[in-house]
Amino acid sequence: MINRLAIIGVGLIGGSLSLALKNKGAVNEVVGYARSEAARNQALDLGIIDRAAGSLAEAVDNADMIFVAVPMGAMAEVFEGIAEHLNPEAIITDGGSAKSQVVEAARQALGGKFRQFVPGHPIAGTEKSGPSAAFAELYQAHRIVLTPVAETDSAATAKVKAMWQLTGAEVFEMDVAHHDTVLAATSHLPHVLAFNLVGMLAERDDCDEVLRYAAGGFRDFSRIASSDAVMWRDICLGNREAILALLEQYHQGMNRIEKAIRDGDGDYLIDVFSRAKKARDTRFADPDLIDNSEV
Repeated sequence: MINRLAIIGVGLIGGSLSLALKNKGAVNEVVGYARSEAARNQALDLGIIDRAAGSLAEAVDNADMIFVAVPMGAMAEVFEGIAEHLNPEAIITDGGSAKSQVVEAARQALGGKFRQFVPGHPIAGTEKSGPSAAFAELYQAHRIVLTPVAETDSAATAKVKAMWQLTGAEVFEMDVAHHDTVLAATSHLPHVLAFNLVGMLAERDDCDEVLRYAAGGFRDFSRIASSDAVMWRDICLGNREAILALLEQYHQGMNRIEKAIRDGDGDYLIDVFSRAKKARDTRFADPDLIDNSEV
């Protein structure tokens, strides 16, 4: 049982954790903080939080579990703002999508309290944002990745794992660097591609006509381009090395496909498309596949 849960960032990710734990009767009080007073009041009105805090210090006062669910670019500021106000036994965890940057920011800001920090990443979400987007079932049948480091207190990790399991999620542990490489490939790069494609089409003079005939496949792929721009800017900059390496690999593949189309090399196209189809059909045919989408 969590006595007092502090949610820093009361939007989709933070709000959904609060609602899930409330539904399970696993928390006595939820205190929420957001920079926007309107967001704090909305979260209060929606029952996401029990009390709205006017500052970071007030939010974490006597909290035994703290969940930081803000854009990547704001993580360091939050850690600096709460460091001097933490309950000695408080556990801090987060929802950041690029763990190397978050871990380094926490290490620098929290000092001796860094051992109380359990880096985490709930791989779940929708293209919507804000308190009104939160719902208790968001994490059901999704993966939560924890990336504890050498200094991380094992008891704190166990408590964070138990908290996430109550939401209906499956919890896994992973090395920080490996996490960032995997997520760059499966989430970050697809978002970059979707943003670029939709942005490219939007600049066409015949954009309205093109989109009028958009098929379901385009809608499925392009949906993630409706994601929060600030959040994804921060993720791209926070995980830049892994994303840049994958973009280079992607460019090389696209150059080969472009050459095959130009040269009329249908055999090469069949080979690439067939291998991709086989890989996709084989991997996603598993009926027990866990949903790893962030939107």
